[in-house]
Amino acid sequence: MSTPRLTTVDFGGPDDGPLLVLGPSLGTTASTLWNEVAPKLTAHDRVVGWELPGHGRGARAGAFSVAELAAAVLALADERDAETFHYAGDSVGGCVGLQLMLDAPHRLCSATLLCTGAAIGTPAGWRERAALVRAQGIEPMIAASAQRWFGPGFARREPDTSAALLDALAGTDPECYAVTCEALATFDVTDRLPEIVTPVLAVAGATDIPTPPESLQRIASGVKDGRLAVLDGVGHLAPAEAPVRVAALIAEHVAWHLGRPPKPPTTSTGQGWS
Repeated sequence: MSTPRLTTVDFGGPDDGPLLVLGPSLGTTASTLWNEVAPKLTAHDRVVGWELPGHGRGARAGAFSVAELAAAVLALADERDAETFHYAGDSVGGCVGLQLMLDAPHRLCSATLLCTGAAIGTPAGWRERAALVRAQGIEPMIAASAQRWFGPGFARREPDTSAALLDALAGTDPECYAVTCEALATFDVTDRLPEIVTPVLAVAGATDIPTPPESLQRIASGVKDGRLAVLDGVGHLAPAEAPVRVAALIAEHVAWHLGRPPKPPTTSTGQGWS
C-alpha cells in the first residue's frame, strides 16, 4: 500500500481564507456530491474537494487504506500552505475525517462528518462487494445504490441530481471502487473515539440505511466535543439531498470555531440537535 496522490476540485473562495476540505462518498465525485453545497461556503472560506482514486477525474491508484487517504488529504493541505484547516466528509469521506483527527489532531480546526461511522458495514460485506465488482464490473452497484443512497421520493423529486450521481458511479473505475471497499473493510476506530478532541458535528440522514442516525450518534457521544444533527427525509448522500441544510450546518460549525458567531440552530428545516 502507498499514499495516493489525490485529484482536487477547487470550488473557489478567498485565497487568504481558511481552507475547508470536502471529502466524497464511495462511488461519487466531488463535483456531483458537493456542487450545490460548496458555492454556499465560499464567502469566507477557500473550499477544495478531493476525489477518490478512479472516481471522476481522480487518478487510478493501487491498494490503499483509510489512513493513507488521510495522509493524502494532509498532503493536499500542505500544497496549499495550510497548517490548519476545516474538514467535511460524507461516508468514506467521513471515515477519512475521523482518521485525520486521530493522526493529526493539531491540523484540524473542526470536522463535519456526514452519513458515516467509526466503522461502516462488516469486513465480510465489503470484501464480498469488492469481489462482485471485480467479477462483474460496476453495473451491479448502480441499481443497488439507487436504493441505498437516497431518501424516500428523492429520485422522483430531483431526477437530474439523482441521475448525475448514478452517472458518476457508472463512470467509476471498478478496481478503484473495489480497493476502496477493501479499505473500508479494515476501518474501525470505534474504540478510539474518546481520543478525538477536535470539535465534531455529526450529521445523519433520518432514513439513511448504510449509516443510520445511531451510527452518527455514536460518534457525537464518543468524541470529546461532539454534537448531532439529524436531517428528516434524507438518506446517505446528505450534501446532494439537502444542500441548503448541509451548507448551513457546515457554515455554522466552521464559523463557531473561527470566532464568527453563527446564527442559532433551528428545527424549522428538519434538523434535530443534541
